[in-house]
Amino acid sequence: MMNVAVANAFDRVPGYLDTASVGLPARATAVALHAAVGDWAAGRVDPAALDGPVDRMRAAYARIVGGEATDVALAGSVSQVVGMVAASLPPGSRVLAAEGDFASVLFPFMADGRLDVTLVPLEGLLDAVRPGVDLVAVSAVQSSDGRVMDLDALAKAARAVGAKTLIDASHAAGWLPMRSRDFDVVVSAAYKWLTAPRGIALTTVHPRATWLRPVNASWYGTDEPWNNLYGPPMHLSATARRFDTSPPWQLVEAGAVALELLAGLRRSDVRDYSVGLANQFRDAVGMPPSDSTIVAVGGVDARQLADARVRASARSGRARLSFYVYNDASDVDAAARALRVRAAA
Repeated sequence: MMNVAVANAFDRVPGYLDTASVGLPARATAVALHAAVGDWAAGRVDPAALDGPVDRMRAAYARIVGGEATDVALAGSVSQVVGMVAASLPPGSRVLAAEGDFASVLFPFMADGRLDVTLVPLEGLLDAVRPGVDLVAVSAVQSSDGRVMDLDALAKAARAVGAKTLIDASHAAGWLPMRSRDFDVVVSAAYKWLTAPRGIALTTVHPRATWLRPVNASWYGTDEPWNNLYGPPMHLSATARRFDTSPPWQLVEAGAVALELLAGLRRSDVRDYSVGLANQFRDAVGMPPSDSTIVAVGGVDARQLADARVRASARSGRARLSFYVYNDASDVDAAARALRVRAAA
């Protein structure tokens, strides 16, 4: 059973099983966002005062992904960070990635004609990590169907051949225990499982990743941004902050509130609860158990689930359902009943 205080932090939205598309905000997150819009409309925005919420996001994200606050940089999207990684690689670098992974993980490498990109089935990725591979890029959890990457095995395989690593944790951060310092870069969009507003992405950068270039270097990448608005000289931070881009001021307080709520939970508890609900659903519809919070069901149209007041999404010809801290057994029952009704029709 999920922590009662956590469950009560969110308004119930019966049948909402689409966190893999858009996470629901806690009430305090929504209040913070409304307040920020109110301050904006009334001309009360104090940009310098909003450095505090950005630092709170750094600290909370580090706790969620098992890293250090000094490893965390602020971005606007996953593709922005992946593009920076791609641009930092020397010409001819060999990049290994998984077929069918999310486009933002693949396209920045594929669009860079300087790089040699090899795509293999996810199940064969570990075996393909061999000498000569310069970087491995993969999602910790696949967006389309919820398959979970063995991160421990990947970290070990990459270390063995000296390969750099990039992990997209957008469908993992929040519920999957991880150690971000096992990898060079761990990036997450914050609007899904991290339940923050869209427009925020966070990434850890390992201190050893000195090969990564701040190709989007901004005024906010210094330790004292308000004292370094004009240049030269350039004083980028020695921490991962040097990779920061400008913060979305109307969103950062809500982002901090959202991440702090999740950072206060044990990742193993969130995983056990969320995966437990997903497995209850799998059992109810005759599917084998899994280690993922995401369930992909073939032969089902997400619109048919919507008719039964179950919100899911359509991915790769299947209905994708996702279970999280604000769901409960009634959501499992509603989704399973909708599928049984369809099967009987």
